[in-house]
Amino acid sequence: MREHYPFKKIEKKWQDYWGKKGQFKVKEDPGKRKYYLLEMFPYPSGKLHMGHMRNYVVGDTLARFLRMKGHNVLYPMGYDSFGLPAENAAFQNKTHPAEWTKRCISDMRKQQAKMGLSYDWDRLTITCQPDYYKWNQWIFLKFYEKGLAYKKKAPINWCPSCKTVLANEQVEDGKCWRCESRVEIKDLEQWFFKITEYAEELLEDLGRLAGWPERVKLMQENWIGKSTGTLVNFRLKDSDKILPIFTTRPDTLYGVTFMTMACEHPLVLELVEGTKYEKEVKEFVNRVILEDRFTRTAEDKEKEGVFIGRYAINPLTNEEVPIYVANFVLLEYGTGIIMAVPAHDQRDFEFAKKYNIPIKQVIKPFTVHRKPLTELKEAYIDPGIMVNSAQFTGLNSEEAKEKITQYLEEKGWGKRTVQYKLRDWLISRQRYWGTPIPIIYCEKCGIMPVPEEDLPVELPQNVKFTGKGNPLKDCQEFVNCRCPKCKEKAKRETDTMDTFVDSSWYFSRYCSPDYDKEPFEKKRIDYWMPVDQYIGGIEHAIMHLLYARFFTKALRDIGLYKIDEPFKKLFCQGMVVKDGAKMSKSKGNVVSVDEITNKYGADTARLFILFASPPEKDLEWSVEGVEGSFRFLNRVWRLVNQATSHKPQATSQKKKPEADSLPPVADLHRKVHQTIKKVTEDIEKRFHFNTAISAIMELVNALHLVVNQLTSYPVTQFKTGKPANRQTGKPANRQTIEEAIETMVLLLSPFAPHICEELWENLGNKPSIGQKDWPTYDPKAIIEEEILIIIQVDGKLRSRIKVPIDLSDDEVKEKALADGRIKKFISGKKIKRVIVIPKKLVNIVTE
Repeated sequence: MREHYPFKKIEKKWQDYWGKKGQFKVKEDPGKRKYYLLEMFPYPSGKLHMGHMRNYVVGDTLARFLRMKGHNVLYPMGYDSFGLPAENAAFQNKTHPAEWTKRCISDMRKQQAKMGLSYDWDRLTITCQPDYYKWNQWIFLKFYEKGLAYKKKAPINWCPSCKTVLANEQVEDGKCWRCESRVEIKDLEQWFFKITEYAEELLEDLGRLAGWPERVKLMQENWIGKSTGTLVNFRLKDSDKILPIFTTRPDTLYGVTFMTMACEHPLVLELVEGTKYEKEVKEFVNRVILEDRFTRTAEDKEKEGVFIGRYAINPLTNEEVPIYVANFVLLEYGTGIIMAVPAHDQRDFEFAKKYNIPIKQVIKPFTVHRKPLTELKEAYIDPGIMVNSAQFTGLNSEEAKEKITQYLEEKGWGKRTVQYKLRDWLISRQRYWGTPIPIIYCEKCGIMPVPEEDLPVELPQNVKFTGKGNPLKDCQEFVNCRCPKCKEKAKRETDTMDTFVDSSWYFSRYCSPDYDKEPFEKKRIDYWMPVDQYIGGIEHAIMHLLYARFFTKALRDIGLYKIDEPFKKLFCQGMVVKDGAKMSKSKGNVVSVDEITNKYGADTARLFILFASPPEKDLEWSVEGVEGSFRFLNRVWRLVNQATSHKPQATSQKKKPEADSLPPVADLHRKVHQTIKKVTEDIEKRFHFNTAISAIMELVNALHLVVNQLTSYPVTQFKTGKPANRQTGKPANRQTIEEAIETMVLLLSPFAPHICEELWENLGNKPSIGQKDWPTYDPKAIIEEEILIIIQVDGKLRSRIKVPIDLSDDEVKEKALADGRIKKFISGKKIKRVIVIPKKLVNIVTE
């Protein structure tokens, strides 16, 4: 059995070398082309597995390639380290979230280093450290000054037994994760960021993101959800309250027979309070509100609702219509209150049938407009002729939309408007492990922002984690403070910020992590931003990416940025799958980084991840695939060592090959330059790492044949410096092989950096290979000297021949007619004519 190359020794050697030399540290250099490459930073939840590593290996390969291409590459790393899992771990393991997080980060850093990831660690950013979250608080205060941060009531998950607010993740099947009590919904004063202020710009600027996947842009477009329609004011019976509804179908207003409200709408519980309907409505709301929003609105989901005991007045008909709370209505659509027209909306139709609500048809098809109305079997949703619609009866329904809207505006009952599904960002979290919101409550002065000079408001360390409630509420030394204005006793805000705040601007902190005057230094931010290439999972397509875009625009308006968008290009890698499921701890199908690097080495793991599948597709983990990558690297190791030591393999000693049987110089030279072109374009233009590696493997195959044959002859030492003989047809000389081997190692180095560093040194070069220029191809060298010609007889494919590229059409015709297979097909036939399509095809037409 052949001995494997010493990957453990090699990988440690070169990781130490890179670290001591500070090889990946970077600074602004106006004379070089900057390239900011970034992966979405990880949450430190424990040790990494190979499912996580795919993201980082893709990024690191690109970073190494770009450095060799001459770019000034910023490639940093940090940790998104606030969040609920750390707080839960603290409670379960009787430790502090800071200690647990610190251990996780330490483990992850070691694993990332083991994989040879070339980060500039001097720019390390950890969001749970005060020198980072101070700037979260600073940004909050700036938003507050501009009216972009405000407080209002919003529903929360409440456990009546634990007497605590629960995050959505802590609600399991409608029950508290800890005590299994049924969760209730309560309204609570909470903080919001006014992202809706930027809804139109966020939507409009999607068109400028040419480097983003179309599906991500479509997801954001749908989330923002712009609709142009009519706002209609219904009146609540026996009240002065107005119930505004948004509709894109004002032509159906005369067909309204009931109204539905979203379970989350704050009016729902207010309208049933103290009535006989309160208990049933509350139970329904508590059940529905915990369901996934997409499940609730699915077409096949059963439509459910509860009558709340109140009625609305239709302004056009003055009719009373019952109000229901329903599971298929979402707060983010329109006003969260919907007029229901069962004759012309299928969901409303199903709901009306279930609860015996009248169905009133106000539009009928053009084809039957002269016939009497018949009972509907399903909702009629297409345009038609207006019926039962007062003065609008007889109009085309499309025309009626405009006429009815105009009438509503004249009467003061409604107006044209633009609505968005996008809702303001609720940032309040009733938990400890997050950025404290820098607000003080004073009985005399009201809501007071913490002065900038008092930032950061730090999290207290001496808190108790009981699993009940927010530990900050019980920490008197944190809560009790003085009002910054009147100096009287006051209370601190105990809510902390949503962790999406941390990840909405971290990429800018990397540009100047040592700067202490503002979140980032404008001079350096102007050099590095925007991020040229952002890499991460599709699961972040909406929330993180949308919030980061919002922050960029809001901070631009404060004067911190000159840019409008944070990420020029976005790449979403696929998942790593094992045993038919996404690799994850919960599924018990993870492959640890340590296991793979100890058995095969980091380069093998990297090569397999990049070769087994295009990076945007899911990757099926395969032990056989890993072993195949390991065998290939061992083959490369033996090939280079064989070429440099001039020791032929045993198989090549059986028979000394004739000189004429050696591959010609031009063939090997051409293969080298074709490979340079292929690998460069596959990385640079397409992210096709798998096909780039495949091309390198083909070059290795060609080299293997040459080296096996050439080492049977006495040859000069490597690095002779003698000019190469590149005449077509001459056997491959030493310098041609030297060029091919060095090029192969250079091309392989971004994918498998450790072994390539060692081989580069073994070839007599000075380290580091990562600081060498990326090879360029000679356009003349890649031109094939022969081309493939297809030969047809009477339009049917009969043969193929290779001919010199410079042959004339007449010469090609002669070659085709002389082909042995063609002679058989045309034997005994009279040739009518021969058609030659230059450099492609010959068609022989017989009588």
